[in-house]
Amino acid sequence: MLNKWLFKQVDNSALIAFRIIFGLLITLEAVGAIFTGWVRRTLIEPEFTFNFIGFEFLQPLPGNGMLYYYGILGLFGVLVMLGYKYRFSIFCYTIMWAGVYLMQKSSYNNHYYLLMLLCIFMFFLPAHRYLSLAVWRKPDLKKIAMPQWVWVVIVLQLWIVYTYASVAKLYPDWLNGTLPEMLMRGKADYWLVGDILQQKWIRYIITYFGLFFDLLIIPALLWKPTRLPSFILAIFFHLFNSFIFQIGIFPYLSLAFCLFFFPAEKINKYILRNKKPFYDKAEILIPSYKKPLIAVLLVWFVIQIALPLRHWFFQDDVLWTEEGHRLSWRMMLRSRSGRTTFKVVERGKSDTIYVNKARFLSSKQRRSASSKPDMMWQFAQHLERVYAEKGKDVQVFVESQISINGRPYENFIDPKVDLAAEKWSHFNHHDWILPSKLD
Repeated sequence: MLNKWLFKQVDNSALIAFRIIFGLLITLEAVGAIFTGWVRRTLIEPEFTFNFIGFEFLQPLPGNGMLYYYGILGLFGVLVMLGYKYRFSIFCYTIMWAGVYLMQKSSYNNHYYLLMLLCIFMFFLPAHRYLSLAVWRKPDLKKIAMPQWVWVVIVLQLWIVYTYASVAKLYPDWLNGTLPEMLMRGKADYWLVGDILQQKWIRYIITYFGLFFDLLIIPALLWKPTRLPSFILAIFFHLFNSFIFQIGIFPYLSLAFCLFFFPAEKINKYILRNKKPFYDKAEILIPSYKKPLIAVLLVWFVIQIALPLRHWFFQDDVLWTEEGHRLSWRMMLRSRSGRTTFKVVERGKSDTIYVNKARFLSSKQRRSASSKPDMMWQFAQHLERVYAEKGKDVQVFVESQISINGRPYENFIDPKVDLAAEKWSHFNHHDWILPSKLD
């Protein structure tokens, strides 16, 4: 039964079409980051970068180096789309994308994380076996079928992402429309739809449509009677997100995944325009790497299921502490603002220096360093290093008040703790984060 489920050969039209679209989208992601100024604002202009903790060795290239870096990323995206040196190209894109992802988190986005996972997937998938320069150069590579496990891992990964995104919305501030209302409040000046988005009934449509769409879209696409109407809803949902939230390629990437839910013969006919033969033999071909493959897939999906659950093992509410928030598909789930002051005190002296954050951080970095505990800790470490270079042994204290989803500001960090002297733990709660008063 397992052999039939994983190793039955199925037509690969969806995978071939997806590779072409995927390559185009990751090219646009890289090139768009250059021309929208994202690279310059995020990786060139700031003098200090908030890395993922433990990856401090990853730093932006000097000068305009990151512009060239993203230009090379875009080139590798083109090569993926064309299927030229496919494994090498997608490997290089994956490594470079992961490097940038771990290099900075001021612009953290779940979609960036998803793209990294997809790049890893695409490296192992036989997506270059048709309509590619690789096949043109080496016809022996040509194949019109793929093992069914390719389809299984893609659908299962998507199911995990969407399900966790839905479950995370099951908390009062989402269910009563508070958070969607806050999200829409910032869109009041949008052309044509700004006023409509402020209506109370719109708030509740967004609330419950978003929740049930995430929960049901994968099962609905899998079931033939609901497939087409679900796809139409998906088009509306993702184009709405693209227009309102301006989240790059993700809405279009999500729509591209719908290729895997429609019959392969239709993908071959309408998308690939019958440029490849259709495969329908359903042979079962068990590869020599069966056991390692199953082991790797089991480990991968155990990790994917476990990571979003880890915040339940930390003390206090993740909405307050942020511990376990990242890598867990908690997408657009809270509005967080902070009033935070960093105080530097040289040991043996009584003078206090109130740090002007604007001297060190961009406006976006200041917002994050004022509300997120890991970035407060990192900035405290940075300040200690800055003053150490001046020959001063200092302590760094933080006075911080946080507001979650428009609630009154509450004290967040213990002002008596020297954050520069604290150690960071990825797996334990930090006691210098004061207990929450969320109800």
